[in-house]
Amino acid sequence: MATTTSITTTYAGEFAGKYISAALLSANTIERGGIEVKPNIKFKEVIKKLATGSLIADGSCDFAATSSVTLTERIIEPETFQVNLQLCKADFRSDWEAVSMGYSAFDVLPKTFQDFLLAHVVAKVAEQNESNIWTGNLGGAQAGEYNGLVTLATADATVIDVAAVGGGVNAANVIAQLGAIVDAIPSALYGKEDMYLYVSQNIARAYVRALGGFASNLGGAGTMNEGTQWYNGGELSFDGVRIFVANGLNDNSAMAAQKSNLYFGTGLLSDHNEVKVIDMADLDGSQNVRIVMRFTAAVQYGVGAEIVLYS
Repeated sequence: MATTTSITTTYAGEFAGKYISAALLSANTIERGGIEVKPNIKFKEVIKKLATGSLIADGSCDFAATSSVTLTERIIEPETFQVNLQLCKADFRSDWEAVSMGYSAFDVLPKTFQDFLLAHVVAKVAEQNESNIWTGNLGGAQAGEYNGLVTLATADATVIDVAAVGGGVNAANVIAQLGAIVDAIPSALYGKEDMYLYVSQNIARAYVRALGGFASNLGGAGTMNEGTQWYNGGELSFDGVRIFVANGLNDNSAMAAQKSNLYFGTGLLSDHNEVKVIDMADLDGSQNVRIVMRFTAAVQYGVGAEIVLYS
């Protein structure tokens, strides 16, 4: 007997927000707390930063104003995006029968075909959003992007630039390259609790291998004399600065910044968010299922002079 799959459901409002949240917040940088999330931005929001000069003056009998207070601002304005996807149920039905009978080797199984479709779409949206956070280019050749942090920082003359090594980062030069980035961090920021060294995956792998010793510049058997087996996926740090592996960064690129200086903005659970799963059978007699998502997203930073960009 053939599997009967019927999906005639429209999600909207709060429940839709759960799927939108999964799509946006499952991005590696957001999910692991590498950036400040500013939800419920309807149109745009002003990010204000306060700076003061030297506050302490020599004592006297009179009141004498000291220092200076400077307020600067940057604007975060989420862009609107949508997912319009049409899938044919016939393409999934045989696989879905196997899943429903428990033949799958996956640890977590979706309970309905509808959940399967949504989970697939949400994962893809999260993957693209992670890339957008760092390297997105609004108005570029690829649709569905907003300006990422690297894109914004590259165009900002106040950002501290460190040139990447020619030929790319490897186990032999990664220590020197990370050192150059940390050396460029302003003294007032070094040691701050939320200072991170955001690195691409290939830089992280090179660092792990370097710490394993042997053929790397550390020699011997590396960290704890365990060679290349020393690392079990835990946290990494360099010269006292925590390392954050940002999957959205391109190879051989990195950024040193305070988490509190980096922002991701979205409407998230606003009224305009919606997820619709529409079975077209009752409308046009086809076996097609349409998935419609709408959401907003953007990134911004507060002070460019407090960011080190390695690229």
